[in-house]
Amino acid sequence: MKQIILKVHPDDNVLVALIDLKKGEVVTFQGENYTLLDDVKAKHKFVSEAVPEGQSIIMYGVLVGKAQVSLQKGNVLTTSNIKHAANNFITGERNTNWNIPNVSEFENRSFLGYQRSDGSVGTSNYWLVIPMVFCENRNLKVLQEALATPLGYAPRKAYQEQVLNLVEMYNNGESIDELLNTPLYVENHAQKNERVFPNIDGIKFLTHEGGCGGIRQDAETLCGLLAGYITHSNVAGATILSLGCQNAQVSILQAEIEKRNPHFDKPLFILEQQKIGTEEDLIQLAIKQTFAGLVQANQHTRQPAPLNKLCIGLECGGSDGFSGISANPAIGYTSDLLVALGGSVILSEFPELCGVEQNLSDRCVSFEQAERFSSLMRTYNERAIAVGSGFDMNPSPGNIKDGLITDAIKSAGAAKKGGTSPVVEVLDYPEKVRMPGLNLLCTPGNDVESTTAEVGSGANIVLFTTGLGTPTGNPITPVIKVSSNTALYNKMGDIMDINTGTIIEGEETIEQAGRRILDYVIKVASGEIEVKAVRHDQDDFIPWKRGISL
Repeated sequence: MKQIILKVHPDDNVLVALIDLKKGEVVTFQGENYTLLDDVKAKHKFVSEAVPEGQSIIMYGVLVGKAQVSLQKGNVLTTSNIKHAANNFITGERNTNWNIPNVSEFENRSFLGYQRSDGSVGTSNYWLVIPMVFCENRNLKVLQEALATPLGYAPRKAYQEQVLNLVEMYNNGESIDELLNTPLYVENHAQKNERVFPNIDGIKFLTHEGGCGGIRQDAETLCGLLAGYITHSNVAGATILSLGCQNAQVSILQAEIEKRNPHFDKPLFILEQQKIGTEEDLIQLAIKQTFAGLVQANQHTRQPAPLNKLCIGLECGGSDGFSGISANPAIGYTSDLLVALGGSVILSEFPELCGVEQNLSDRCVSFEQAERFSSLMRTYNERAIAVGSGFDMNPSPGNIKDGLITDAIKSAGAAKKGGTSPVVEVLDYPEKVRMPGLNLLCTPGNDVESTTAEVGSGANIVLFTTGLGTPTGNPITPVIKVSSNTALYNKMGDIMDINTGTIIEGEETIEQAGRRILDYVIKVASGEIEVKAVRHDQDDFIPWKRGISL
């Protein structure tokens, strides 16, 4: 018979409902019966034993909350009867042993990527147009209008024809009811115009709201992030628009580029409006220089590269009660496979590591890295508390509705994305990944800010798990959407790439799913598969200002 409840870890005193369960129903797990005292929706949890008020709720083998009232065996967990709690952590002994997975089936595999002079390999080939300050955003849009359509990179406009049909109906005197009841048909993603430069995947225009105002650290951090994108393996070159008087000076950007790549040799054009003069002169010069750069960038072609040139960002957003059981541990196994092959992975979202700090600290390869992780975590949480919040405020209404009712429950599942390998380095935003293996990067839990940061640190592929569904993408790096449940995969198939609901349904093990995902990653990295976020031009880019963002 199909399993309907699950215990995640042997030490847990909660069970997870895999389907909707009714009050009074008797369910069985490993020979023990449980009479439910409340309705338990799929993805939610109920206690498997009596828990007195103030006592611990354990899930994933760690403390995830304390009972606010006395709970009886079979009670469902809710925001009214459990409060967030997590164990304290210390910098203890190193524990870097791990079960290295068998990677024989991948050892002779390679992917087709764009090889750069610094030794990195891109999974895509983009040109960037970037403003140093928000004052240049309009000029960026003017450049986009000038370049995108003639060069074959204009966004798809699948809905324009339908609006024109409605306009025609309106002009013909049709009523509002007739307009509302008219079916609108969407053709399957009308193709873009033929590209002038077939080896360039796109020109991306990264508008942002930074560069001036705020504190000087904001400008310096923004320059570091932008330098991470300019030096990224998926980028062939860039055009930079500067006003001239902003805090984020070009000299700071150039220093950050030098820090990341001392021998930087990509085409880079920097135009300062206050020196050049009129908008027309600025735009004409930017068009000519960008076109010349595109001619150079188009000379790059895909070549075979070893899998150790992959750097995968591990991300989640719109998480549900199944995320930590299916999608997250599945990409965690993918992470372990890639680490065993000599590649790099990035685990970020520090507010979503609350409660699992001890495990991650112990896995750091050196005392110094463990201390840095501890310092970043404590400082981040203290700053959040100082402005009236804290890591316990992290779960969103959608998370709570789907069973992630404390930050520790959410975090314990989210951390599964990092697999089991040792932590080779702890990075502070927006530092670049320097070492193969598992890297921890300090970012917010906000999925777009975190994805933006992971790519800025070098991720040339992002694995993004979700249980509720989110269209998040990135301008230069393919973001592969991994669904935690089959219902979501079927419902929002237009934005989902991979389904791991097969794990919940017992059709596939975590290890089998992890291997399937790595095979998919290789095909995406080679340009064989266009992921849904790329297909929809989902170019989300939000720099993190080092204020408090959870």
